[in-house]
Amino acid sequence: MQLLGLIALSDPAWEDSAELVSQLKALGVRMVMLTGDAATTAAIVAHAVGLDGEVCPPGPIAKDVRPEKFAVFAGVLPEDKFKLVKLFQEDGYLVGMCGDGANDAPALRQAQMGIAVSTATDVAKSAAGIVLTSPGLIGVVAAVKEGRFTFQRILTYTLNSVTNKIVKIFFLAIGLGMAGHAILTPMLMIISMLGGDLPGMSLTTDHVRPSTLPNRWRIGNLTLAGVFMGLSELVFCVSVLALGHYHLGMGIAALQALAFITLVRGNQAMTYAIRARGRIWALPHPSRWLILSSVVDLGSALTLAGCGWLMAPLPIWLLASVLAGSVAFVFVLDLVKVSVFCRLKIA
Repeated sequence: MQLLGLIALSDPAWEDSAELVSQLKALGVRMVMLTGDAATTAAIVAHAVGLDGEVCPPGPIAKDVRPEKFAVFAGVLPEDKFKLVKLFQEDGYLVGMCGDGANDAPALRQAQMGIAVSTATDVAKSAAGIVLTSPGLIGVVAAVKEGRFTFQRILTYTLNSVTNKIVKIFFLAIGLGMAGHAILTPMLMIISMLGGDLPGMSLTTDHVRPSTLPNRWRIGNLTLAGVFMGLSELVFCVSVLALGHYHLGMGIAALQALAFITLVRGNQAMTYAIRARGRIWALPHPSRWLILSSVVDLGSALTLAGCGWLMAPLPIWLLASVLAGSVAFVFVLDLVKVSVFCRLKIA
């Protein structure tokens, strides 16, 4: 026999694979390669895209395998991909699986975030939760970021809801004990609830920054954070009410107006305090809807209190003092909030 020639076949990775690996690493996502190819081939491709690490020895998948131990799992069967995804999930990982063939379908279905590329088979697309519509893999990064944007908005909305409930319940109770009379009329209560809902709903459109690490719901810690923020706002509101009752000697009508405007300003201040997990100036500027709703809420409350509509009129100097006090309260709270959120892992 005589060698007449040699034909080299290659199945290169997507052109944007290296960029995908780099961006996902920056987002704190750990990646491993699952492939049915030989270990040598898989290791070369993994190195080319920046996925360096140990290659899992061939053979049955061990039950104690960890994603941080190996970067490449080569020579795996379709059932092995499914098994690996399930093992990682049992260890507490949130698993995303990207594939294109029918042999990836079981693992795509099992993963919390199954992603099929645009050229995937119909079976893989049916099994996946997300199907990329453009060639390449960079859409995976967009999906991760969009998920984190949504998570941050939901987290802010939840914190805002918990905080408002705590403040309103305890503020009314403490005010009743302090003044011996309800500190909000039914009409003022309705107006404060409607006005407070405007910034709360607009938080779902706010500009946020995705976290640098994968998110996870910690309901207990989230509740503790909401309680802390609610009690902080409660201290501010009760302090202003006590000042009006004991120092200024206000009657019940004026005290009700003061309680209303204080509650509105406290809710506004807290809305802007909790929209950032870090310093309040670290986030991008608020969305137009959040700014508009804040202007409408605050403007309406100040107009009603200044003109004496539906409540006793309050002097301009007092309204300005409450406004300035709420601004100072935000910055003081911001100094403490960061360490509390960090300890509770609210990010």
